[in-house]
Amino acid sequence: MRNKFLGTGEPGWHPVRKVRVVLSGLRFAVLYDGSVAWKVVVSTVVLAIFGATGHWRDFLLMLVATGQMLAAELLNSAVEGVCDFLVSQEDRRIRAIKDMAAAAAGIAILFWGLVLVWEAGRLVGAWPGP
Repeated sequence: MRNKFLGTGEPGWHPVRKVRVVLSGLRFAVLYDGSVAWKVVVSTVVLAIFGATGHWRDFLLMLVATGQMLAAELLNSAVEGVCDFLVSQEDRRIRAIKDMAAAAAGIAILFWGLVLVWEAGRLVGAWPGP
């Protein structure tokens, strides 16, 4: 892959290669980060249920909430990994950076959970839909 800043590597844009990089990153996160793994499993089950029941608005809402949550969780893991790579000893600045990344992921997880509970309640008939 081409390095934009150094001008090294293979030139050109290859969409198949981009998709492989995305899937490789997701695979790595699922295999080596338990917090990402369980969220992917739960999300897959929930999305399969909404897809199978034909509630397409609910499915799309869950898909957007899941995508936002997974993106935030992956960015949080990446920030933590970079911080751990750069500074191995305890540092209050690194702790603050990691805490902010975790807060961003936590907010996304909170809203994902709220959407999940709301949509599950609508699915089982606990409260009426729009």
